[in-house]
Amino acid sequence: MTESGSNENIVNYVVNEDMDGERVDKFMSSLSDSMSRSYIQKLIKDNKVLVNGKNVKPSTTVSEGDTIFMEIPKSIIPDIEPEDIPLDIIYEDKDVLVVNKPKGMVVHPAAGHYNGTLVNALMYYLGEELSGINGVMRPGIVHRIDRDTTGSIIICKNDIAHRSIADQLKEHSINRVYNAICHGILKDDEGTIKANIGRSQSDRKKMSVVSAGQGKTAVTHYRVLKRFEQDKMTYIECKLETGRTHQIRVHMAHIGHPLLGDTVYGPSMKSKFKLQGQCLHARTLGFIHPVTGEYIETEAPLPEYFSHLLDILN
Repeated sequence: MTESGSNENIVNYVVNEDMDGERVDKFMSSLSDSMSRSYIQKLIKDNKVLVNGKNVKPSTTVSEGDTIFMEIPKSIIPDIEPEDIPLDIIYEDKDVLVVNKPKGMVVHPAAGHYNGTLVNALMYYLGEELSGINGVMRPGIVHRIDRDTTGSIIICKNDIAHRSIADQLKEHSINRVYNAICHGILKDDEGTIKANIGRSQSDRKKMSVVSAGQGKTAVTHYRVLKRFEQDKMTYIECKLETGRTHQIRVHMAHIGHPLLGDTVYGPSMKSKFKLQGQCLHARTLGFIHPVTGEYIETEAPLPEYFSHLLDILN
């Protein structure tokens, strides 16, 4: 694939040898993490995708050298309303804020989730005192954790702080430690998982371990905290060296120990524990303060459901 031209809403692609024979909907969805295959199919049906200047079906196969034209409708950005949602603040100063995010809360607004997000709560609490680098949908947001993952997330109040924290994330210098409960008994007391992660080819909403040279480098260090032999589960600590989407969930599933409660990467059978999503908590967050240069480290206590689960397993 080579991109031959683009502007705000129109893109043109030329099919290369590697993608010869692919369905056009699969080909186009593989080019962008932000567009699902179903969305591409809708664009095709709306005659927004042309192959060599002609309308096609989603099942149409492309050939090397074909020119594909795609018109992407402009997104309508909704108004994000401030909402009086309580925040569990772990640390705050004039530049940054660290929040202990509860289970079930989406970090920033997106399709289907325009209310009840962390951003809605932040806009009520801080007003316009948030960095604007990531745009109106993600003010103050420099990284995120999954909806059903609890724990520490750093918020930037200004663009100087945002750039500094973003650079630290890029350099993998931020200390991020998670607690999790996984299926099975881990044999080794500690270990490192090095496996690239990319978008799943079979399901664009999921991530997966991919071959070397594909996806992005991903490294997770884990340490066993306790083994529950009777229930065949292990309580672990995971330290991120990189921070890819769903990294811990994908890596643990890859080595045969998916997280308890993970309905995406774990077993399809229902757990005897009534859980809402994966049992994963972002406990420690350590970073260099963007203005003072001081090392700041915060600890988010385990949520009640997690502590209760440990008591049951014990």
